[in-house]
Amino acid sequence: MRVNFTVNGRQQEADDVWEGESLLYVLRERMGLPGSKNACEQGECGSCTVRLDGVPVCSCLVAAGQVQDREVVTVEGLADYAKHREDSHPGGACGSVCGGTSLQEARQWQARPADRVTDGQTGEGGELSPIQQAFIDAGAVQCGFCTPGLLVAADELLERNASPSDADIREALSGNLCRCTGYEKILDAVRLAAARQEETV
Repeated sequence: MRVNFTVNGRQQEADDVWEGESLLYVLRERMGLPGSKNACEQGECGSCTVRLDGVPVCSCLVAAGQVQDREVVTVEGLADYAKHREDSHPGGACGSVCGGTSLQEARQWQARPADRVTDGQTGEGGELSPIQQAFIDAGAVQCGFCTPGLLVAADELLERNASPSDADIREALSGNLCRCTGYEKILDAVRLAAARQEETV
C-alpha cells in the first residue's frame, strides 16, 4: 500500500508498505530519520517515541497504514516544531500548573549558544529546540539511546504544562526507560527548560 502523511512539517509518501510494517521502520528505513531508536519493539522503553497528531506514541506499535493523512513529529523535527509553536503561541505552553523548579534554582546552569543540529528532514544545520538545549546544559545526555524519546515526551509535556511539578515530569516520562542514569539529570533538564520557558513569557 501507499501511505501519505506529514513528517516534521513536510508531505511524505511511502510506497510498497506491507500491513505489518511499523511507523518506526518507515521513519528509520524508508525516510532516513534514524533519531527514533529501535530498542524493545514492544512499546515498553519509549526510545521510539514520536508525536502523532500531537500525542506521544511508541512508533514501534503504530502500523504505518494508521498514519495516512496524519502528522508525525520526530526528534529531528523538534527544533522546527518548537519554532513554529513559539511563532504561533509566544510563551510556548498552553497551560500552567504550580510547582517545579524556581527560576532562581534553574539559573545554576547558564545557557550556551545553541549548538548546530539537524533540520527536520535532511539532517543538516539548524538550532536546537529549548528542551534539546536544556538536556545538553543539564548534562542529561549520556549514551543517547533513550534521549530522542525523552525529548519528544518532555517537549509535549512542556507544551501543555508550562510549570510542571516533579510529579508531572515523572508521569510524563514514565514510559521512557534509561539504562545509564538515575534519571535525576533528565528531571533537571526538564525543570531547566520549564524555568527558561517561564522566563520568556
